[in-house]
Order: sequence, then C-alpha cells, then structure tokens
Amino acid sequence: MAPMSETSTAAHESDETTALATVDLAEPEPEEADLPDDRFLDRELSWLAFNQRVLELAEDEATPLLERARYLAIFASNLDEFFMVRVAGLKRRIAAGFALPSATGMSATRLVEILIERAHQLMDRHAAVFEEQVLPSLNDQGIHIVRFDELAAGEQDRLRKLFRSDIFPVLTPLAVDPAHPFPYISGLSLNLAVELRDPDNGKNLFARVKIPETLPRFLSVDSEGHATAVVDASALDDEPRSFVPLEDVIAAQLDYLFPGMEVTDHHTFRVTRNEDVEVEEDDAENLLKAMEKELLRRRFGPAVRLEVAQDLPQHIHDLLVRELGITERDVFALVEPLDLTGLNVIADLDRPRLQFPAFRPTTHHQLAPVETADEQNVFEAIRRGDVLLHHPYDSFSTSVQAFLAQAAVDPKVLAIKQTLYRTSGDSPIVDSLIEAARNGKQVVALVEIKARFDEQQNISWARKLEKAGVHVVYGLVGLKTHCKLSLVVRQEETGLVRYCHVGTGNYHPKTARLYEDYGLLTRDPEVGADLTKLFNQLSGYAPKAKFRRLIVAPTGVRMGLIERIDAQADRARDGKEAWVKIKVNSVVDEKTIDAMYRASQAGVRIDLVVRGICALRPGVPGLSENIRVRSILGRFLEHSRVFAFAGDEEPEVFIGSADLMHRNLDRRIEALISIVAPQQKEFLVENIDMAMSDQVAGWELGEDGTYTRVVEDAEGTRLHDLQATYIRRQPKRRAKRK
Repeated sequence: MAPMSETSTAAHESDETTALATVDLAEPEPEEADLPDDRFLDRELSWLAFNQRVLELAEDEATPLLERARYLAIFASNLDEFFMVRVAGLKRRIAAGFALPSATGMSATRLVEILIERAHQLMDRHAAVFEEQVLPSLNDQGIHIVRFDELAAGEQDRLRKLFRSDIFPVLTPLAVDPAHPFPYISGLSLNLAVELRDPDNGKNLFARVKIPETLPRFLSVDSEGHATAVVDASALDDEPRSFVPLEDVIAAQLDYLFPGMEVTDHHTFRVTRNEDVEVEEDDAENLLKAMEKELLRRRFGPAVRLEVAQDLPQHIHDLLVRELGITERDVFALVEPLDLTGLNVIADLDRPRLQFPAFRPTTHHQLAPVETADEQNVFEAIRRGDVLLHHPYDSFSTSVQAFLAQAAVDPKVLAIKQTLYRTSGDSPIVDSLIEAARNGKQVVALVEIKARFDEQQNISWARKLEKAGVHVVYGLVGLKTHCKLSLVVRQEETGLVRYCHVGTGNYHPKTARLYEDYGLLTRDPEVGADLTKLFNQLSGYAPKAKFRRLIVAPTGVRMGLIERIDAQADRARDGKEAWVKIKVNSVVDEKTIDAMYRASQAGVRIDLVVRGICALRPGVPGLSENIRVRSILGRFLEHSRVFAFAGDEEPEVFIGSADLMHRNLDRRIEALISIVAPQQKEFLVENIDMAMSDQVAGWELGEDGTYTRVVEDAEGTRLHDLQATYIRRQPKRRAKRK
C-alpha cells in the first residue's frame, strides 16, 4: 500500500517566492464574474479532511486487518508531513509578519488554532482506532503487540541479550544538568525522558535517550522465543507472533545505560520540526551547493509539535515545552505507543488472509512480444501505434522501464533526454541513463533536486550521473521541473525518429506498482517536436517556444484549461452537449475554480474526481449546482491527472503532471498532452465516469466541505471498489482497446 499522499506531496504546496527571470509568465486575466466571497473551502482544512478519509479506511472492518494497520501508519506519516510543512509554514509567516488571510478570508492565526484543534481530535481518534479496534483484532489473529513486562521471563532474557549485542552500542544517553545543556532533539525522533536519582547525594537528574531509527519500530519474538531486530516476514506464516516496541526494550535496560544511578521513571516523547526547504538560487551552477546547505539547516528547524505519553509528569512536560519553545496547544498527549508510522512492520507480515488479494501488473497487450519475436521490442510496438498505459495495472517494468533500457543499448539510438523528479534508491531508470552515456549516446537528465524530502537522494543521483558522463541540468531558476518526459532520438531508414513518453507519474519503479497513473508512448512527429522544444527550453534558452500537442506551465496550463472550460459554457448557452470531467490530486487554484463556477451557472455538467484537497464548493444553488466532487482512496494511490471536455464529434482529452494548484500552475514546469486516438479518449472518459458512478464506493463532497462516505446502496449492498474493478476487468479492457 502506498502512502496516501506523495512525499511531494499532492496534498502540500510550498510558499516560496520565486524569481522567474528566464521564462515569460504573462497570462491574460480571465473574465471577472460576480461570484460570492464565501465560494472557497479552506485548503488546509480540506487536507485534514483527506487524512480523515485515510483514517476511515482504517476504521472500516471490511478493510483487511493488516491493511487497516497500514492505513494507521499512513495517517501518522501524512500528519507528520502536514505539521512539518503546512503548519510550520503558517507559523513561520505569522512570526515574520507576512501572513495574509487565506482565500476564505480567514486569518492565519485563527487558521492555525483551528488546524491544531482539529489535529488533536484526529490524533485522539487515530490512537483510539489502534487501541480499541486494530490491536484487539491483531491479538485475535495471533499477532501480539505487547509491553516488555508482559513477556515470559525467558523471552525477556533473550531480548536483554539482543539489547546488549545490537541496540546498546548505538545508544547515546544525554544528561541534562548545569554542565550538560538540554540536547537538540531531532525532528520525528522518538525519545525517552529518563528521571534518575543519584544514590550518593539524593539529587534528582534528567536524561534523554534517543530511540535508534536504524532498527525496526517493533522487535519480533518468534514462536520459539528467539528475539530479533529483523522481521523475517516470509517465515511467519500463520504462527502466533509477539512484537515489542523498541522503546520498551530500551526502557527495561536503562540501569545498564546508567550504571550506579537509580532509574526512578521514564516516558516517551516525540518532536516534529519545521522541515520545509527554501532555496533562493542565483544560478543553476550554485543550486547543488545551496540545496546541500539548506538541507543541513532543515535539521535545526523550530519545533511545531510535541507528542508525549499521557502519563508524563507535569514537571517533565513543563521542561520540554520550555526547552523546545512551543505552546501548550502544540502538545499532544496520547496513549502509548507513540509514532504509529512503525506499524508498516506489522502490515508487511506474510499473512495473505489479512491483506489485499495479491496483484501482479501485466504487460500492456500492445507491448507484448509478437509471435515471430523472441523478446519484446518497444520501438516496434510504438511504430504500430500510440500506447496508452494505465499503471499499476499495466506493468511499468515492461513498458517505460523497458523503453529506456532498450534505448540505452540500441546502437540506432543517438540521444536520450529525461526528466527525473523522484526515483528509487536503486533506480533502473538511472542505471539505463548511465549505461546509455557509457555507450556513447548523448544523454541529458533534468534532475529536480528540490523535490521535497527527496532532495538528498536526488543530489546523490545527480552527482552519480555527472560522473558517468550524463549532462545533468537542474532546470530553470525559480521553477521546479515536475513534468514527466522522456525523449529518445533514433536513427532509422527514413531519418531521425523521436520516440516519446509523457506521463502523469514519476519515473519511480517502486511507486509505479502502488500509484495509479497514465502514460503515453508515441512517435508522433508533433509530440517529438514539442518535447524537443521543451527540453531546449529547460536546458538552454527558448522562452517563446510554441507547442502543438502539449500545454505547458507556467505559461499555458491555467489559461489553456480556463479557455476550454469557458468554451463549454458557450456550448451550453448554444444548446450543445457541454461537460467537463477532471481527475486530479488537488483543486485549489481560485481562477480555475471560478471558471468552473461560471460554467456551472451556464448549465455545464462538471464531474471532479479529487483525491486530496478541494477548495471548490459543489452543489451550491446558483453557483455550483451542476458540479459534483468525489474522492477515491484505496490500496493504490490515485495519482493520475486527466482533463476532458465535450466536443462536436469527439471529446478533447489531456493527461499530464499538473494539479490545479498554484505551485503547479505558477511555479513548476508542467506538461499536459492531448490524446488523439478515439479509443484512448473513450477509455479515459469512461474511467472518470466509473469513479463518479453511484455504483462505486467513494466519498461525496458537500457544499460545507464535509465528505460523506458512500459504501452501500439503498438496499444495503456493498458498492464496487474501483481499483478491484480495474483488476478484475483488466483482461476485458485489454480486449476492448485492441
């Protein structure tokens, strides 16, 4: 199961000021309309509503048990990032005196108060779901999460041995006294606050012990009582197993850490810090060093949240609040264990009965080897026609990954140009680019080293690529490169042919198995010309480039979409069929929302499938009664972006990388590509219609910002799961697209 929000994340948006000196960003202002002032929902509250939907999946008894545990971990991880970026950003602007009211008119100060109050409610609910629902159900299935003192004596002895051999050597207890100032507490670290007594003089002392992040959050004790820091999931099967929180094992051995001292008490706590990154780069040459410096600064951002055990004594509570410089409202007292992101260790156990049914992506039928061939030839397949991929149902490894791997070794390939926003630590994509460079091909990699929380990894890959002879480019100053593009130039008998891939998701083999995305493989000359211009714009100077099948941000996506929405309003007024169907991660941009309001007032039917944030109010009489918003969450993260508009004969359909957010439309290089094959257009529109269907489970957004989960019909029959339906229908869909 993938995190419900990318680490990018589709739910978050940075607030950096950008200097856009290298590209013409001028856009004509859309037509003004007399629209009500209260027409927007707050984006931050909408994000919390999104994470509540993740929590509702954990609460649902129809969700397989280990997947419920995984959703609890995802909820916790999402909320960590929300505090690190969104809450931290608001607090920073308030402190600097630059906090403007939101689009809803709410002051930043009041918004922070409401967000923290709502976060308290959700975190309490999250802890209760674990304590009262998931934990007892795990026990019923022989999966026991226990405290150290609940183990048998022999099991405790084995854990003590494990502590001394594998845990103790990496611990560093830090005393707090006049000679030892209060230590720096790193963000998201779990810690023990230890109270000690010196038996020689009776003095009460305080120390902090950091729980190592290099060890599993829960230690396994197998059926024979062996203790291990590594969970061998494949060997567990259905045998009863016990897991002990790592901090419990350490707490039970504190006398070993503080010999000669009397340990009088201990409690857990956890700190969240501002970990957003801001870089003001003067030029691309200095960007790498500037980013490395900023990443070092991130470690020491101010604290924005303190999680503590409910039984933490008041004097320790006061000490932490004072030393961390936070307010009482930023303290979250919770039932232990804290930090349930570690539940992924439990969710990964080999218990098929307690997990989603196994799923294996299959090769797209157009890319399967022909009967006369011994192996797949991606270039030959693309020559036969455009290939529309739908991941994870269509295998990434036998499509996009194979496309680049074959290009790297094909002697007819002269050049490869590639954008990299996020990729895996052992990326075969990067390996293919390196191999291509070593094979003498011209290789350009546009690496976005500002991809949030992947900065360090991307810096590492940038240096590795450069050493291999790849031309590494960091894009335009002030803009993140978020578009998903590959361009392969191949020498053929007819001349140079450009093979292209334009996608909605990252070139990341691991997340491609967990994220729902689309991609188009094509050798259309217009697309090849468009990608050539865009890559030239990113690596050189081409600010006035014109495109045919692409719409590119920041110069064109917003107005391109608004023009098409406005055209639907004109169609409705002329009595023609008029509709808009959009699937994205987030809808925040006020200008685009206003265009949809105007279209709704003209009678255009608008369907929005929005996984995360939605600032649009649907169903408001006289404003948006023709707009419906649904959210779909499940085992795969719905990540694709699709934009479809009614036409006289065929709809106009685009896929691409852009969400309807300020960051995507103003501060990123994004690309949407028009789909031209009628069957592919039909397929994309049908998929949105399926997500909007009353026969499919999901969440309906009301005009007040409340989401209502719909999982049963009027007769009480369980509705279809969208993603399970895709898996089940995969063979039929393939036959239909032939």
